[in-house]
Amino acid sequence: MFKRIVQTAGFTGLLAALLLTLLQSFWVAPLILQAETYEKAPAAQQHEHAEDAMAAHAHNDEAWEPEDGWQRVLSTTGGNLVVAVGFALMLAALYTLRAPTATPQGALWGLAGFAVFVLAPTLGLPPELPGTAAADLTQRQIWWASTAASTAVGLALIVFARHGLLKVLGAVILVIPHLVGAPQPQVHSALAPPALEAQFKIASLLTNALFWIAMGLISAWLFRRSAVQSAHADLNHAA
Repeated sequence: MFKRIVQTAGFTGLLAALLLTLLQSFWVAPLILQAETYEKAPAAQQHEHAEDAMAAHAHNDEAWEPEDGWQRVLSTTGGNLVVAVGFALMLAALYTLRAPTATPQGALWGLAGFAVFVLAPTLGLPPELPGTAAADLTQRQIWWASTAASTAVGLALIVFARHGLLKVLGAVILVIPHLVGAPQPQVHSALAPPALEAQFKIASLLTNALFWIAMGLISAWLFRRSAVQSAHADLNHAA
């Protein structure tokens, strides 16, 4: 079983990471590069900021960052691979508790992962372009983690619980983080124009949705294929 989980997660993470990198390179990255031109514009052309906001946007010129081109693509691919394998391990582990009976069911698991780790947190903390003011990082991380956890528990109760009261409890848990509200900056400001921000939010959501659906389908197919091969091996061994 452990070997099945690792193999499923490894191949799924690799394929999903390559897909995500491809989508980001053609859709998301150009928007980020365009926003960086506003962030690096001369001070006279930028919005006026309070001292705290200026400190938040300050950059260390000596800090290394990947250059545009192959360095940025390679860095993005490496990060995507680590994240994708981690999420694929989670999916494969969940399959041991409730294995998909058909490959298309993997898309439902993928959509659930998208709802937990992307859609729900995005409702309070939408993706931000460079040069956008943001609240304290620690507070945002705490809210993001608690929102993802409550969404996972809420969806699990709504989908798998048999008692109606547990389903209602799941719905309540689902909305609690949004009633509390995500941490927000004292002053909302952005260097990029609103139209570019809107494009970036849409591109980020759709890119992540495709990534999660693909990961769900690939992992479900690989897990079921591995299960069939394992069953055949056991029959041959018994014979």
